[in-house]
Parts: sequence; C-alpha cells; structure tokens
Amino acid sequence: MEHISQLAAQVRDETALPDILVISRSFLPQEPVIGEYIYNRCLQDPERVIVLAASCSGDKVFDQAQKFPIYRWPVPKFWSFLNPLLNLICSFVLAIKLYFRYHYRYIEWGHCYEFPSLLLLSYFLPIRFFIYLHGNDIRCALRNAVWRSLFKLTLKRAEGIVCNSSYTQDYLRATFRLSTPTHVINPMVRPEKFSLVASQGNLIDLRAGVRQQYNIPETAVVILSVGQLVKHKSFNRVIDNLPLLLTVGVDVHYILCGQGPCEAELRSLAQRLRVEQRVHFAGYVPDRELAGYYAACDIFAMLNLLETKANNVEGFGIVYLEASYFGKPVIASRLGSVIDAIHHEENGILVNPNSGYEVFQAFNRLCKDQQLREQLGHKGRELAKRKTLHRLLYKPESYPNILLN
Repeated sequence: MEHISQLAAQVRDETALPDILVISRSFLPQEPVIGEYIYNRCLQDPERVIVLAASCSGDKVFDQAQKFPIYRWPVPKFWSFLNPLLNLICSFVLAIKLYFRYHYRYIEWGHCYEFPSLLLLSYFLPIRFFIYLHGNDIRCALRNAVWRSLFKLTLKRAEGIVCNSSYTQDYLRATFRLSTPTHVINPMVRPEKFSLVASQGNLIDLRAGVRQQYNIPETAVVILSVGQLVKHKSFNRVIDNLPLLLTVGVDVHYILCGQGPCEAELRSLAQRLRVEQRVHFAGYVPDRELAGYYAACDIFAMLNLLETKANNVEGFGIVYLEASYFGKPVIASRLGSVIDAIHHEENGILVNPNSGYEVFQAFNRLCKDQQLREQLGHKGRELAKRKTLHRLLYKPESYPNILLN
C-alpha cells in the first residue's frame, strides 16, 4: 500500500499516466458489495486509475499486489461516529494533494456517501466527474431538504451517473428530474475471488466435498440460497415448498449460506414442517469456499420481496450472477434489480413470490427436469461472462455497444 504520506515516491512505470481518480470509502479487501464493484471497475483500466479509499484491515498486503496505486486515509477503530466526517474531509484534502501529483482529469466517485466532498472538488479542481449509485446510498442523500438539494446539484454537475441496476436507475429518475446522462452498469463476476481453479474436475471434487459434508446423496436435488438471513429475502418460502416436493417424489435438500436475525425462525419452521434433516444452515461462508456450494447445488433460489422500509433500497444481487457463472439455473422474484441478472426462461425462472402456486410450479419443474436445468445453466454461464467496460463512459458515441462478451 502506498500511503498518502509517501506522495513524493515514484509512480510505477505501468501507471505513469493515470488520469482517473477513483474515490470510495468502500474498497477491498473489505466491503465486499460496493468494494467489489469498484475494484472490478479498476481492474479494467489499471494503467489509468489511481484509487483513494478508506483504510481497512488487511489493506497493506492487498494494496501491494495491485497494478494501480492505492492511497488510504486512516479510519480510527474508536469513535466510529466521526467516520462520516473524517471520510468527507480526508477524501477532499487528499484528492487535492493527489491532483498536484498526477494532474488527473476525471474523478469517479464510488457511491453517493459523503458526496459534498465531490461537489466541492468539482469547484476547486479543473476536472469532470462521474458518480456511482447503488440504492441505499441514495436514501442517505435524501435525509433532509438541504442534503437533498446539494445532492441534486451534484448530480446536475456530473458528467454522467452510473447506476448498478435498472431498478436503482428507475428509483433515481422517480426521485429527481435530471438531464445528466445516466447509465446502467451491472456488477460482474470475478472468478479469482473464489480462489478457484476453473476446471471441470475441480468443480466435481468441490461438489462431492460439500455434499459429503451434509450427507447429501449425489442423486438428490440440492437448492441453494446465499445471503443475509433477513425477512425480506423470504428463505421461508423455499422451506415451505420442501414438503410439497417430497410429496411428489423429489429427493430434495436445501442449503442456506449466511447469517442473520431470522435463523432461529427458519430453523423452527423446518422443524414444524419436519424437514429439519433436509435444511442445512451453513452459516457464514467465505468467498474462497463459496465455489464449492455453488458447485454442489442444482438450483439457486432467492425469492426476495421488495423492501418497503424507508431506509432500504435493494440494489443488485451479485449472487444471482455468481450462481449463473457456475452454470446453475435460478428461481427468483420478478421484481427489482433481479430482472437485470435473470432473464425468464433463458437462465432461470422468474416468479411472483406471493403466488404459492407459481413458486411451487417453478421448483417442481426444475427439480424434475435435469435437461432444462442444464439448458438454463449453460445460458446463464454465457450471460454471466458478459461485462460492461467502464472506459466507454468516456466515449458516448460508443455507448450503444458498451455491452461486450
């Protein structure tokens, strides 16, 4: 890691002419959602970007392995209530210092948290900027009338707005009327995060290992969900369908990867339905082990409901793409950002999560039709390998062709 105190150090040869400063309080090796999204963006143009981010545990080793320079501002372990103010001040001051070193021309702001810093930088520096929006960060920017006005001014001054899903874009458009160009760039799968040697033989071994761990026979159909165990993710709806599937002759098991406040409730439901031997709670599973769970399953299922709380906007569920990358068909809700990742009858089946009949028919159909599972999984893998090049944001005339294989 190259700290801000080392501004006099030599720039690496391969990053001698970077012209984009990427600023994000969330960056790897922690903050796996926004941090992963921003990191993948940087990997596309390592020769053009400089990163300015908040410090986190393990950042020194991580930063030294990157092909682009990374600067960090310190985040105290205590007095965490001061972190938003510290993030705002440090990002502003250090961005100015880095300008005099690199003379970058653009800023890409990784989220709209602490956006006043970006607004000030747009007046202090001769730069243009793009701002990324993910969902919940927009809610934070609307907390009072003054903050909302400043946020709208920031969006108006932007060269472009990048939303991580069409749902986030729709929410933004419903909240503000803006003439600023707005683009949707979905997250993408980075296989390296699974520490996976992508060979068919390795996946077969991983599949067998996880199934043996939970005493699941190879002939059984395994349904997998990955996510925080919270109410609006509706894991209970999957459990509700297990007795029905067993009744129609499907040897089925369900694995949940994740932790959360609903775990006790879900365990109780499985016991009441007498399927506790077929519902396996894996707890938190790190990325390097998650590949085995994707390999072990036959169907990936997430029946999210739209979160109606004022402090939550569902962004983009990367787990849908990850499951598709491993060739697994997906059963998901026909709402929100899901439609960006799952195309009905192409790489999965979209259902109304409130229709018990529709949900059961989707499970019954996929559990009994291996050929259909393989067909949807194959197409899903193709779609999951597609990526959007962020650099084409700087070439508006190329934007219609921004989605590449």
